[in-house]
Order: sequence, then C-alpha cells, then structure tokens
Amino acid sequence: MTDTTPVQRVAELIKDFRFAMFTTRNAEGRLVAHPLTVQEAEFDGDLWFLVSKSATLVIDIRADERVGVSLSSNDSWVSLAGTAELVEDRAKIKELWSPTVDAWFPEGPEDPDVGLLKFDAQSAEYWDSPGGKLASIFSFVKSKVTGEQYDAENETVELPDR
Repeated sequence: MTDTTPVQRVAELIKDFRFAMFTTRNAEGRLVAHPLTVQEAEFDGDLWFLVSKSATLVIDIRADERVGVSLSSNDSWVSLAGTAELVEDRAKIKELWSPTVDAWFPEGPEDPDVGLLKFDAQSAEYWDSPGGKLASIFSFVKSKVTGEQYDAENETVELPDR
C-alpha cells in the first residue's frame, strides 16, 4: 500500500481515462448522459471539455448546473459529482485543441460554436481492481469459489474547495 491520499488516488485514476459520460438533468427532469472526451490529463478537481455551445447538455447546464461525470476502463471506475459551466476563454480552447477535435469542429478553434465546458468536482467515488484485467478475473473467480467478497479498492472522497 502506498502513502497516496484518496484525493491523489482519484487524480491518478482519472489521468488514464480518455472518455467520460457527462450526466445532466433535462427540462423534464430526466437524467441524460452525454459522451465527451476529457481534454486534460491532470486532474486538480476540474475537468475540461470542448463542446458545441448549442448542444443539449449546454442547455441542460444552464437550467441546472449540478452534473455527474462517470469514467471507466477495464479495471477501474470513477464517479464524480459537481457543477458545470460554459466558460468563454478562447486561449484555453486553443490550449486544449487537438487534431482529433477537428472531426467535430472542422472550422477549428475559432469556430464561434466551440464552447469550453468546465466541470468542478465536489466529490468522487472510485472502484479499482489493481493488477489489470487478469487480476480482476482472478479476484472474481476467487470470490465465486471461496464466497469471499470481490477484492477491489473502493472509496468515497470529498474533494477540497478551490
């Protein structure tokens, strides 16, 4: 076991994720998940996304800023709760821009429809099965054979205000 704090552990896990499901509440009050690409690998409590300003998730956020973000891989999962807002910052858009984003915004970072979505995490919960896919399979089989609980790390973390 390392001396990593729970907040540091969340940051370590998040750096390995590329895609997220961003959940908002629509006008009817229903939860709706939107797939987005995480634009920064360094997690300090904020996540950044490039979005269309006319996307339904932006409309949802204007009505209710409370959102959830879920990230997963073969052997770890993170669920974040927090708030989101559309930020006007062309310099940050250019900083986060990559050739991949051109597929959604062929006019480039100067496209007036490109929006910068800032997610401010307030809490996190993570599940991690250290050792990768093979270790996860072994732990699952072991739990079935022995009746012992599945061997995985799980923690809920309150993130500090910034």
